Amino acid sequence: MVRMNTLADALKSINNAEKKGKRQVLIRPCSKVIVKFLTVMMKHGYIGEFEIIDDHRSNKIVVNLTGRIIKCGVISPRFDVPNTAIDKWTNSLLPSRQFGHVV
Repeated sequence: MVRMNTLADALKSINNAEKKGKRQVLIRPCSKVIVKFLTVMMKHGYIGEFEIIDDHRSNKIVVNLTGRIIKCGVISPRFDVPNTAIDKWTNSLLPSRQFGHVV
């Protein structure tokens, strides 16, 4: 079966592992979008370091969790938003002004 949205699958597995209280989670398959998204999450302090494991197929990622994620998810389909409308989208998507990030 073909995976339709690998980023959504990765974030769902991170969410489930955080809810169970796990310290690490294995994400597969790996993609450039997932790596960039995890880099942004690491920069903001939501996750610890992550390691890309090369298995000569589609690679895997092991993410160290810090316990700071309440919920993360994907807005699907990915909309093209102009710079002038980013504030409007942020206000409609996030629960409050000082809570969360839109990537």
